[in-house]
Amino acid sequence: MNDIGSFLQDFALVLCVAAVTTIVFHKLKQPTVLGYLLAGLILGPHVEIPLFAHENTVKTLAELGVILVMFSIGLKFSLRRLIRVIPTAGLTSLIEISVMMWLGYTAGEFMGWTHLESIFTGAIVAMSSTMISSKALMDQNQDEKLTRGVFGILVVQDLVAVLLVAILTPLAAGAQLSLSSLLMTSGSLLGFLGALFLVGYLVIPFIVRHVILLRNDETLLVTTVGLCFAMALLAQKGGYSVALGAFLAGTLMAEAGFTHEIERLINPLKDIFSAVFFVAVGMLVNPNALVQHWRAILLLTLVVIFGQVISVTFGAFLSGRSLNTALRTGMSLAQIGEFSYIIAQVGTAHGNVGGHIYDVVVAVSVVTAFTTPWLIRISDPMAEWVDSRLPKPLQTFTSLYGSWLESLRHGGNEETIWNKSRRLVRKLATDGFILAVIVISTAATIDKWVPDLQKFLDLSVLGWHILLITAGFTLALPFLIGVFRCARMLAGLIANSAIPTVAEGVLDLGQAPRKALSITLQMGILFAFGFPLMALTQPFLPSGYSPAVFAVLLSLFGVFFWKNAVNLHEHVQAGAQMMAQALSHREPAKREQVMEQVNTMVPGIGAPQSLPIQRDSPAVGKSLADLNLRSRTGASIIALMRGEERYLMPAGKDTIEAGDVLVLVGTQQAIRSAKELLQKNPSI
Repeated sequence: MNDIGSFLQDFALVLCVAAVTTIVFHKLKQPTVLGYLLAGLILGPHVEIPLFAHENTVKTLAELGVILVMFSIGLKFSLRRLIRVIPTAGLTSLIEISVMMWLGYTAGEFMGWTHLESIFTGAIVAMSSTMISSKALMDQNQDEKLTRGVFGILVVQDLVAVLLVAILTPLAAGAQLSLSSLLMTSGSLLGFLGALFLVGYLVIPFIVRHVILLRNDETLLVTTVGLCFAMALLAQKGGYSVALGAFLAGTLMAEAGFTHEIERLINPLKDIFSAVFFVAVGMLVNPNALVQHWRAILLLTLVVIFGQVISVTFGAFLSGRSLNTALRTGMSLAQIGEFSYIIAQVGTAHGNVGGHIYDVVVAVSVVTAFTTPWLIRISDPMAEWVDSRLPKPLQTFTSLYGSWLESLRHGGNEETIWNKSRRLVRKLATDGFILAVIVISTAATIDKWVPDLQKFLDLSVLGWHILLITAGFTLALPFLIGVFRCARMLAGLIANSAIPTVAEGVLDLGQAPRKALSITLQMGILFAFGFPLMALTQPFLPSGYSPAVFAVLLSLFGVFFWKNAVNLHEHVQAGAQMMAQALSHREPAKREQVMEQVNTMVPGIGAPQSLPIQRDSPAVGKSLADLNLRSRTGASIIALMRGEERYLMPAGKDTIEAGDVLVLVGTQQAIRSAKELLQKNPSI
C-alpha cells in the first residue's frame, strides 16, 4: 500500500473506532476522553485485535492536536490577562513543581531506582497534562474563573518543562550539571521567547486585524491556523516545544481582539486532532507492563494524585484563591501528560535511564487520564465536604484570608508594598541561593575531600564527615537565619499594610487578624523558598533527611498557626457581637452608621455586610449546613438576627427564616455570590 493509502487507512481507523467508543461512553454518561483511550488500546500493537494503526502516523496527527489545543488556550490569554495571572499562577506552580519533584525523587529512591532515574521521576511527575485537563474542563463546562486559573498554571508548567528538558538532556547523556550551564540554558530560553514574542507582536495582530476586515471565514481560518503552525515551527527550530510556540501565537492573536470569531472556526479542527491525541496515548498502553510494574505504577499514581491536589491547593490558596476554588484547581491538575512523555524519552534515549521508566510513565498517564474527569466531577462536593469538616477557627481563617489580600489590591497598596519589599525579596533570594550552593557543594564534594584530608590529619572517615558537615552547617547558618529573618520582615510588612497598626499606647484591636495573616505569609514565603531548596538539594543529601526537616518545620508552623487561628476566631466572635448590636437599631441609616463604626473598631474582618432575608428567598427553611454558603461562595455568616434573638457564629444546624438578617464576611466577590444565592432577585 502506498504512503497516502496507509495514511488514509490509519486516519480512518482512528476516527471510526474513536467514534464508536465515544458513542458507547456517551450512552453510559462517561467522559468521552475515556472512549478515546479505549480506542487507542484497541488500535495499539499490544492488544490482539485485528485492527491496527501505525503508531508513527497517529503520533504525527496527535502532535497537531497538541498544537491546536495550546493555540486555543493561548486565545484565552491576551497579553494583559497573561501578565495579570502569571504572579498567582507562578507562586502556585513554584510550590507545586518543587513539591512534586521532591516527592517523585523520594518515590524513585524508595523503589530502588538509580540516582539519575529518581531525578527524572521527579521531573516527570511535576508536569500536569494540558490536553487531559483542558479536555475534561471543557467537557464538564467548568466556570471560566477556574479554567483560566488552571490554564495559567499549565502555561508556567510548560515553560518550566522546556527548561527541564534542556537541563536533563545532557544529564541523560552522562554530563555533569553545573550552575553556569543552568544559567545559560535559562537565559537562552528567555531570550528566544522574548525575540519570538517581539516579532510576533509586531506582525500577528496586524495581519489578523486586516484579515478580519475581509469578512471571510475561510480566509480567516486559513490565515490563523497558518500563523499558529508557523510559530510552532519557529519554536521547534529554536530547539523548544511546538506547544510553546502555538500558545504564544494564540496569545498574540488575542491582542487583535477577535478571539470569539477565531475560536468558532478552529474548534472543530481542535476537537478532531485532540481526539487523535488521546487515541495515541491509548496506543502506548502495554498491558504486560501494567502487570510487571504494578507496584511502581500504583505508587506514582498516588504520588501524582495526592501530591498534585495538596500542593496545588496549598499554592492556589496562598495566592488568594478561595478554598473551594483552590481545591478544585488541584483536582483539575492531578495527572501527567505530554511533557512527561518527552522527559521520559530524553532519559531512555541515551540508555542511562531504564526503559521501564517509560512504560510506567505511560501507564500512570493513562490511569490519571481516567481519574481526572472523575476528580473534576466530584471537586465541588469534595470541597464542600472538606470545608464542612474544618475546625471552626480554620473555617473563619479561610473566609477572611482572601479579604485581607483583596484589601491590599483594592487599596492601591500593591505598588507601594513592592517598592518597600524589593530589598527584602532580593536579600531573601540571595540568602536562599547561597544556602543552596553551600548545601550542594558540601554534600557533593565531601566524599572527594576526605581521602586528601586524611593525609594531613589521621582521622576516621566518620570523623571527617562530621567535621565537614559541621563546618558546612556553620557556614550556612547565617544565611539560614537571614532567610527566616527576611521572611518574617516581609510578612510583617504585608500584614501591616493589609491591617494597619495603631499608634503606640492605643488598644490594637487588629492584632489577632494581623498576626494570623503574618504567620500565614511567613509560612507561605518559607515554603515558596523551602520547597525549591529541598527539591534542589534532595539528590545530594542522605535519604529521609529533607522529609525530616520539612516535618519539623511544618509541626512548628502548625502550632503557631493554630494558636493564631484560635485568637482570630475569638476576635471575629467579638466583632459578630458588635455587629449584632448594630443590627438591633430600627432605623436603617443609624444601623449603617453603627456598622461602619464597628468596621473601624474591629479591623481585619473584611467589610461585613448585612442582608435581610425576604419571604421569597430560596434559602428560607434551609439549614446553614444545607446551604453550605462558605464552600459554595467563600463568604461566611458570622451573625444572624431574628427579632430580638442573636445568633453569633451560627452552627450548621441553624435554619434560615423569612425576616432574618444575616451578617456576611468575605471578599467582595464572595459576598456578591452569597447575595445571589440567598436572594431571589440578585439586584435587591
